[in-house]
Amino acid sequence: MDIDWAALGQVFGVSLVMTVGLVGLFTLGIVGLGTNSKARGGSFALARVGAYASYALCAAAVAYGIYIIAA
Repeated sequence: MDIDWAALGQVFGVSLVMTVGLVGLFTLGIVGLGTNSKARGGSFALARVGAYASYALCAAAVAYGIYIIAA
């Protein structure tokens, strides 16, 4: 049995980057919905749209991952 260490390293690296990126994106969505922008003088609608955009990008990334696995 022969292990292709370069391919294993690539899979590990891509998995790590995508996991950290998706968690960060989802966290931005949580923060966007959790902040009280009116108290800080910001736009609540803009924060909500940004949060929903973060959630949509997370859903798109998960759907793409499922597509790659299923294909």
